[in-house]
Amino acid sequence: MYPAITPVGALTSAAVAEVESRIRPYIRRTPVAEVDRSDFGLPAGPLTLKLEQLQHSGSFKARGAFANLLLREVPAAGAAAASGGNHGAAVAYAAGVLGVPARIFVPEVSPAAKVSRIRGYGADLVVEGATYSEAVAVSERWIAASGAMRVHAFNQPETVLGAGTVGLELRQQAPRVTTVLAAIGGGGLLSGIATACDGQVRVVGVEPEAAPTMTAALAAGRPVEAPAGGVAVDSLAPRQVGELTFQVVAQRVHAVVLVSDEAIRQAQRALWDKLRVVGEPGGCAALAALLSGRYAPEPGESVAVVVSGANTDAVNFGR
Repeated sequence: MYPAITPVGALTSAAVAEVESRIRPYIRRTPVAEVDRSDFGLPAGPLTLKLEQLQHSGSFKARGAFANLLLREVPAAGAAAASGGNHGAAVAYAAGVLGVPARIFVPEVSPAAKVSRIRGYGADLVVEGATYSEAVAVSERWIAASGAMRVHAFNQPETVLGAGTVGLELRQQAPRVTTVLAAIGGGGLLSGIATACDGQVRVVGVEPEAAPTMTAALAAGRPVEAPAGGVAVDSLAPRQVGELTFQVVAQRVHAVVLVSDEAIRQAQRALWDKLRVVGEPGGCAALAALLSGRYAPEPGESVAVVVSGANTDAVNFGR
């Protein structure tokens, strides 16, 4: 299921910077919003929101997609990716920009907004399987038969380094930040940010209680299968994290906390009510940790939250 593993030592902040120079012409330098935590009803303190949902294709995933297609040799059969939706949209977008054939495999739980976006980018789309893991299995059969290049959603060094450019930008835009919170699906974003930050700031991962994949892996000392459900099932529930991302998180991440589905929904509503920013459930998980108190900053701590993922039709959030 997973590609060959690169030693964690090869994933460095310098490598992130090198990848950033390669993908820079193709990605957006997404903005940050500097607010006060009191805006969200919390004790006063600085809060920086990295608005990565404004990236091409609607999430940070475009960074890893371009890194894969630019740094690896793409065969005539093109690229193939399995995804809950955002990674597939990113690979479809990057492939369209670079003129590369792409086939994207998504499960039946993928939201219509994500499926529509993939189709709109012109990639071949296969909707099959009840879960992300089942879509992966279908994609693996296609890759074996066609010789297409697998673009893994998280457990690929190029994917991790591409995602790390979020952290690189954030450090440049908000150098006073001391803690970064980011969501965990398979661990690519969190691993990339921790690599880019190189121990200079505290990095905290956040995942749903209904999909505690990294939490289970850390408890077991290795990637293991975990429940894969909840409100963010299409983006934060791969059932099992990758070996590469697990190793990076185990070595470089300060902590991983869990949030409830209700806390994620409340974070969605708060983000819209206070800033008129739309985020899908997976994109609001990190903010949910802060608003629900699952992560409580110390006095004087300057916190940044990565908001990534706006591929949703539910702008009224169920109201």
